[in-house]
Amino acid sequence: MSIGNWLRLIWIQWILIKHGLDDLLFEWTPLHHVRPLRRLLPWHWKLRKTPLAIRLRLALEELGPLYVKFGQLLSTRSDLLPRDFIDELTKLQDQVPPFPGALARVAVEAAWREPLGRHLSSFDEIPLASASIAQVHAARLHDGRDVVIKIIRPGIERLIKRDLILLDRLAFWVERNWAPGVHLHPRAIVAKFAQTLHDELNLLQEAGHASQLRHNFQDSPFLGVPEVVWELTRERVMVMERIYGIPIHDFAGLRAHGVDFKELAQRGVSIFFTQVFRDNFFHADMHPGNLFVDARDPGHPRYLAVDFGIMGTLTEEDRHYLAANFLAFFNRDYRQVAKLHLLSGWVPPHTPLDELEGAIRSVCEPIFNRPLKEISLGQLLIRLFQTARRFNVDLKPELVLLQKTLIAVEGLGRQLDPDLDLWKSSKPLLERWMRQQVSPISLLHHGIENWPALSWALQTWLDEAPHRLARNEADGPMAHRESAEKTRAPAPPFPVRLAIAGLVLASGLVWVPLGLSPEPVGPVLLVLSGLMLAFLWWRPR
Repeated sequence: MSIGNWLRLIWIQWILIKHGLDDLLFEWTPLHHVRPLRRLLPWHWKLRKTPLAIRLRLALEELGPLYVKFGQLLSTRSDLLPRDFIDELTKLQDQVPPFPGALARVAVEAAWREPLGRHLSSFDEIPLASASIAQVHAARLHDGRDVVIKIIRPGIERLIKRDLILLDRLAFWVERNWAPGVHLHPRAIVAKFAQTLHDELNLLQEAGHASQLRHNFQDSPFLGVPEVVWELTRERVMVMERIYGIPIHDFAGLRAHGVDFKELAQRGVSIFFTQVFRDNFFHADMHPGNLFVDARDPGHPRYLAVDFGIMGTLTEEDRHYLAANFLAFFNRDYRQVAKLHLLSGWVPPHTPLDELEGAIRSVCEPIFNRPLKEISLGQLLIRLFQTARRFNVDLKPELVLLQKTLIAVEGLGRQLDPDLDLWKSSKPLLERWMRQQVSPISLLHHGIENWPALSWALQTWLDEAPHRLARNEADGPMAHRESAEKTRAPAPPFPVRLAIAGLVLASGLVWVPLGLSPEPVGPVLLVLSGLMLAFLWWRPR
C-alpha cells in the first residue's frame, strides 16, 4: 500500500479507538501483540457502558459515506450478525453535504459534451438530494417537461478505490486473527460491496432497471415509475421524469389528503409479491426516502418509486421453493418445509430430515403461538436463515436481499396499518401464483418459450443420426445391440411421453401464428418436427 493508504489506515484505527472499539483493533490488527496496554486507555471503562453495536454505528458514521454504505450492507446480513447489531446498522443514514452546483453543471456538460442550454431551459444548482455516490438536481427541458438529473460525484471513483483496498486489508486481518471471522467471510462481503458500488457508479445500468420496472407496471394503479430520458442519459448522468408525490414517511401530509392507510398498506404488500413472483425483478432498496404517494385519488393511493440502483432477482427454483415454503408455514407443515430445504439445496443433501424438521419446529412454534397479525414474515425468514447457518449453509446473496426487502415492506406496512395481517394478505397471492405455475396455459407458455431450443436439439439429433447409424453398422449389429441395451435409459411411462409430445406439438402450432417462424416453410417444419417428437416419445422402447 502507498504512504497515503497507510496514513488513512492509521486514521481509521484512531476512529476505532476513539469510539471504544479497541477490542476490534487489538483483535484484528498487528496491535494484538500489545493487547494488555488497552487497559491504560482513559476511555477504556467509560465507553464500555455504551453497547458495542451503538459504538460501531457511531464509528462508521464518523468514518464517512463509504463506510456508512458498508454498514448498510452489513445490516442486511441478519443471517450472520446478532439482532442488536442489525437494529443499529439499519439506523445509518447516507446523508452527506452536497458538492457545489457549479461542479454539477460542469459534470453534466462534460457527460453531454455540449452546453446545458442545448437541452435545458432551466437547471437548479441547489440539489434536491445528496448522497455518497451521487446527487440529484431539478431541471426543465425545452419541451416543458420537468425532469431530475442524477450526477455522479466528481472524483468519487478514486476515493472508492482507495477505501476498498483498506476494507479488503481489514477483512483479511479479521479472517486471519479472529476465529469467528472464518465463518463470517468478511472478504467475500467486501467483494460483494465493491460490486454493488461499481454497479451504482454506472447510471446506464440504473436507467435500465428503471425502464424494466416501469414496463412491468405499465398503467398499474398500484405503482408508478418515472420515465427515463434516454437521449440525455449517460454513464455518469441520468435524466428522468420528475415525479410529484407525498413522501411515504410524511404521515401528517397523507392524513391531510385523506389517504386510506389500510389500502396503502395492502397495496404495498401486493406490489412486493408481484415484483418477486410475477416479474422476478424487485426493488431492493425500498426505504422511506425512495417512496412517495400519489394521493390524487386518496381512496386508491398509488406508490411512486425512485432510485433503482439495487434490484433483486431469484432463480426459478428459488422462487418456487420460497413460495412453497411460505405456504407450508401457513399450514404449519414443518416436515414439508424441511423437505423443501433439502430439495432446494438450501441445506446439504446429507442433512438428516428429522433433525432439520425438529430445528425448524423449535424456531417456528413459538412464533405461531401469537396472533397472526403479530407474526412477521421477515423475522420468520431471519429465523430460518439462522437455522440454516447451524447446518453450515452459505445463503445466496439474492435470498438475503429478498429478506431485507421483505422486512422493509413489512415494517412500512405496519406503520401505515398496525393491524396489517401480512399472512392473510400474501397467502392468496402465493396460492394463485403456484396454481398458475402448473396450469396448462403456463406449461404451454414455457413450451413456446423453449421451442427454439427443442427444435434445434431435434434438428441436431436428425443431422447426426446417419453418422451414428454408419458407426454402429461398422461395429456390427451384435455389438450395437449390446451397447444399446447397456446405455439406453428406460422409457418414461406412456402418459408422460404422450403429454410431452402433445405439449411440444401444441407449442409449435401456437408459435407459428405469432409470426416468429424462422423459415418461410415454418408451419410445415414445426408441425412435422412436433409429430416426429411425438413419435419418438410414443414408440415402444
